Amino acid sequence: MHDVWPRIIAHADMDAFYAAVEQMDDPGLRGRPILVGPRSQRGVVLTASYEARPFGVGSAMPMSEARRRCPEALIVPPRFARYQELSEIIMAVFADFSPDVQALSLDEAFLDMSGASHLFGPPSSMGRRIKDAVYAATGGLHVSVGLSGTKYVAKVASAHAKPDGLVVVAPRDACAWLAPMSISRLWGAGPKTQQRLSGLGLETIGDVAAADRTWLHRELGQVGLHFHDLAHARDPRPVSGHRSAKSIGSERTLSADVAGRKDIEMHLRRSADRVARRLRRKHYQAQGVRIKLKTSRFKSLTRQRRLSEPSDVADTLYHATHPLLDELLPFGPFRLVGLAAFDLSRREGPEQPELFDDERRSRDLEKAIDGLLERFGDDTVFRAADLVRDRTLGRQGPSLDFLDDSN
Repeated sequence: MHDVWPRIIAHADMDAFYAAVEQMDDPGLRGRPILVGPRSQRGVVLTASYEARPFGVGSAMPMSEARRRCPEALIVPPRFARYQELSEIIMAVFADFSPDVQALSLDEAFLDMSGASHLFGPPSSMGRRIKDAVYAATGGLHVSVGLSGTKYVAKVASAHAKPDGLVVVAPRDACAWLAPMSISRLWGAGPKTQQRLSGLGLETIGDVAAADRTWLHRELGQVGLHFHDLAHARDPRPVSGHRSAKSIGSERTLSADVAGRKDIEMHLRRSADRVARRLRRKHYQAQGVRIKLKTSRFKSLTRQRRLSEPSDVADTLYHATHPLLDELLPFGPFRLVGLAAFDLSRREGPEQPELFDDERRSRDLEKAIDGLLERFGDDTVFRAADLVRDRTLGRQGPSLDFLDDSN
């Protein structure tokens, strides 16, 4: 009975979002196994269509391995501008159902539907109406929806019957529903933690629920108490629709390893351009910069620093990476180069008067370039240094641009 639910939380997750967009836009791809990602063997799969997944292919898998497992798969380069366009449509649909929408990524969000039964009916009707509205607004994309009394159970529910799923778990049934599931479904239990839980004889969520709370705390620390709460379907966290993104970044897997400073700086410059442009478009400014390099042996290295003043200027972000790069250069060569802006805040009101003259001029120039790119396309403007290279300011080929808004 939905009228006794203390809260009604929905988790909506688009099905194989990038791949589904490509199949929707190109009818020739429908029903075929596709891998969204760079054509380079050194890249990674961003999304695999459901036709490719029976072959054991999934996101973050090296493209070479994915092609070995599914040689018939078609590789489709990502189109982030298109995904962002559809994401904005999807989030607008969610906002029509609830004023409290917490976006986790371009294609995933929580909605607090508490008190909305008089508008949309019981939870099952709410979920169906959300699914139908997304399908209509996007022109044919499916979303899986889970509803329950907590964020955790709603998130597990949305993944339970993918693709195109709708799963409703009443709060009174949540513990029993979770109990037979693998510990891998515990929110925050990565592979190493799963091994540790298994070593303690805990294989299912029901095992964790039945375990002594004091013993869990002694063996696992605070995370043991967290897992015990989740196993009992306890998750008081609210749907927070007004949080800022934690970071915005851009990273790229390269077609050939790089070791020289100038080559690495070229890719950092490209990432800085993209990140700064997204900061300005979303009206954010960053207080910190982080670089990420992945060695030829797949070891990820990161360094970060804080800025003296918040900024959304590519020149500022880029030059802040120079001392960070000094620390990491000896560990090369590198197969991936990336930059992220973190500790973000909203840029409110008019331009800050305290900006240094150089920064103000750089920002004015970059804003002018933003306008040209928006009006005439990504290939309109590029740096002189890129005359013999791929363009920098606009389209860059396959890369991973991200907005980290995770809990």
